[in-house]
Amino acid sequence: MRRIAALLLIGTMLAPAAGRAQTPLPGNPGFKPSTGPGQGAAQKPAQPPPPPTARPLAWPRLDRGAVLCKTESDLNRLAERRQGSDAGNVDCQVMRVATPISILQRKGSAVTQVKTSDPAAGGVGWTDAWLPDKAPVH
Repeated sequence: MRRIAALLLIGTMLAPAAGRAQTPLPGNPGFKPSTGPGQGAAQKPAQPPPPPTARPLAWPRLDRGAVLCKTESDLNRLAERRQGSDAGNVDCQVMRVATPISILQRKGSAVTQVKTSDPAAGGVGWTDAWLPDKAPVH
């Protein structure tokens, strides 16, 4: 009786394993690699993107933080305000990004009339930014 009980116990333990589907393993007959994402046959590694190419910055340009005033008078009043005078309102803007320009005229080293390449960036105006004839070497 004990022998029959033991065989029944072993039989019930093996029955679920025998009923399960056999999963083919690599190297066994019938193995087919999965083709789902991230699984299956080895794929060629993705090529990294090419490194960015350095483009030279436009010259001449107004760098970020440079001031562009509508008139020469606005630029003069701005200079007075910087020295602590109450010179009144000025119509000037601070450049938020480097902006290509054309130099129209110079009045000394600190007063230059320029035209931005993009009218939305200010158009024609006056600046006190240092603008040498040749681009600075970095």
